[in-house]
Amino acid sequence: MSKETFIEKSFKDASLERIHQANEIMEQYAADGYDLTLRQLYYQFVSRAMIENTQRSYKRLGDLISNARLAGLLDWDHLTDRTRSLYGPNHNSSPEAAIRTAVWSYQENKWLNQPTRVEVWVEKEALRGVIGRAASRLDIDHFACKGYASSSSMYEAAKRLKRYIDNGQKVIILYLGDHDPSGLDMDRDITERLQLMGSDMIEVRRIALTTEQVIHYQPPPNPAKITDSRAADYIEKYGDESWELDALEPAVLESLIEEAVAEIRDDELYQSALEDESTNKDLMRQVSRRWDDVVNFLQGGA
Repeated sequence: MSKETFIEKSFKDASLERIHQANEIMEQYAADGYDLTLRQLYYQFVSRAMIENTQRSYKRLGDLISNARLAGLLDWDHLTDRTRSLYGPNHNSSPEAAIRTAVWSYQENKWLNQPTRVEVWVEKEALRGVIGRAASRLDIDHFACKGYASSSSMYEAAKRLKRYIDNGQKVIILYLGDHDPSGLDMDRDITERLQLMGSDMIEVRRIALTTEQVIHYQPPPNPAKITDSRAADYIEKYGDESWELDALEPAVLESLIEEAVAEIRDDELYQSALEDESTNKDLMRQVSRRWDDVVNFLQGGA
């Protein structure tokens, strides 16, 4: 628990009830190992019919959550901003500690000998944490496009994916994006730009958000963005409502990724890589436990 009070503030009964509801929702997700963005929390309120799905409701909830956190009524660890992070070097207290850390972080490249190389791409940076959790567990790379991906990021991706193809692997990008005029167009954009840059043997496979998933999970709708240049075609095909990826439960997003990867992965090759990884980790643990003997051996041989 990480509740800290920075301001003294009184809230109306209706606001206190909303704060209580937010606590219940976030604690439920924290129990399963998830933190939420404000947008994800908002969609939990909408899907529970606690608030209307409007921009005004979103802003009012955001203001209330911010004040409640500052007043010590909400846990700071349960809500996150995945678009702003601090990056810096890692440090170790000793060589032995560095090896122990390396044991924990060491991973074989379990996809090196797979017939197909997989990456997971998501439209929104705010969902990178959720996507990254599943991708890391499956030992695959993930990438947040932040809308239409930049030319620089597409160029780097094309070079990277072409190396896999040159090594004899098929490449599949599992893509997750909004169900709206631009979100449904991004699959095409990614495919065409990768082809333009010389990576023309890549499959972009949308695994969310699809029309079938909208029907099945029934996420709260938004008005289709009529200012989008693709709105007319979208509305003609799907109607005047759109749906955001954020509205799906984090566990659902993870499950969609896991199921898609399971269809592609050669499990026998994957298990072999896991066994090699375990063997090498055991050797590293032995080195860590016998560090003084290793140093004496090396110094004696100098």
